[in-house]
Amino acid sequence: MQKHVSFIGKGVPLALLITVLLLTAGFASAQTTAIRAGNLIDPAAGTALKDQIILVKDGKIVEVGPKVQIPDGAEVIDLTNAWVMPGLMDGHTHITLDFDMSSGFDTIYLRESSAMRALRGLKTAQDILQTGFTVVRDVGNDANYAAVDIRDAIRKGWFTGPTVLTTGKIIAPFGGQTHRISPEQGRFWLFEYIDADTVDEVRKAVRQNIYYGADAIKLVSDNSAFYYTVEEIRAASEEAHAAGLVVSVHVMGGEAARNVILGGADSIEHGFYLSDELLELMKEKGTWLLGTEFPQAHLEKLDPAGTMGQAKEEAAKSIDRLKRAFKIGVKMAFSTDSVSNLPGKNRGDMMLDYLDMWDAAGVPPAATLKAMTTDAAEFLRIGKTRGSIAKGMAADIIATPANPLENIQALRQVSFVMKAGRVVKTKR
Repeated sequence: MQKHVSFIGKGVPLALLITVLLLTAGFASAQTTAIRAGNLIDPAAGTALKDQIILVKDGKIVEVGPKVQIPDGAEVIDLTNAWVMPGLMDGHTHITLDFDMSSGFDTIYLRESSAMRALRGLKTAQDILQTGFTVVRDVGNDANYAAVDIRDAIRKGWFTGPTVLTTGKIIAPFGGQTHRISPEQGRFWLFEYIDADTVDEVRKAVRQNIYYGADAIKLVSDNSAFYYTVEEIRAASEEAHAAGLVVSVHVMGGEAARNVILGGADSIEHGFYLSDELLELMKEKGTWLLGTEFPQAHLEKLDPAGTMGQAKEEAAKSIDRLKRAFKIGVKMAFSTDSVSNLPGKNRGDMMLDYLDMWDAAGVPPAATLKAMTTDAAEFLRIGKTRGSIAKGMAADIIATPANPLENIQALRQVSFVMKAGRVVKTKR
């Protein structure tokens, strides 16, 4: 017969009771898990080791090797027939969005609250995790800092989800990414953008985003006839880098892109029309490319009216630019810019569709996987804690039945997901 001891009413201080409960919770969460990995992939090297054991405790990897001693009482997970690797990362997402270009951004600002956008974002984040993405960076268009709240709720353990990094409101020249809004309607784009048209305004906008909790900074440079100067990009870079944050800039090509590179930004987002000369300059300056190469089917879903041009032609241009960037040796991190769902697919499925574009560009599977893991972690400045399976790293681990180093499409069949030491998906 179990004896239940009550502390209440026996003179035990409340502070002591709370301490006992916290300690008890700590002991309960100290369960050790051992993963038997039949094939353990090192994305940085593009190789796999046979018959490894990964020991996980308190959300972190504590030991890895072929002869690791499994402690008594440890939970053992058998992945001896699987290919095990670190979780996937997407460097350019919009988890709170679901729209097509024919309706435009403007209607979203008017009909959906920050609360609704946050709820959608949380659902999207959970879907993404199930497909193997354990880290995503939301790059704006998240209403009034909704992605910051999603990030914090997941960090607090209120909900299961990937690690979410955010850029806060997008900094842009006057008008954000809108066009010819009636003056009587006012600047309602400020729901998601910060107007910044001078060096001082750019600096202030960066500081505002940092104040409200952004993990990185994003600017839009060439959405209008006017675009940011080298000095304005440099101002954003100086402010963000002083705070340890990455600066990314939405830009397609031309002189605006040259200013981004010379201004010291960390990445160009999209860059669909980058010339070889600009790609060479990016390589020289160490500027990353997050290319968001939209598959044709996605372009057709986003823009059913064809206002953005022919989907087939635009997809082909993206493949060509990706091929040239890889050949030149530009640093790249996997990115998708997924903002809607096709019928029968969730957002994670849509993100995996971009694998087709990397295949079409002739990027080897090992290089694609590296761009989705260790390279992405380096760009996002989280490489010391995530992006590889090694002692001291966060236990963000996924597995597939087939080898993605031979066929990157194997990532469409993720059968196991562990996030920070907690198993969130398994197929036995």
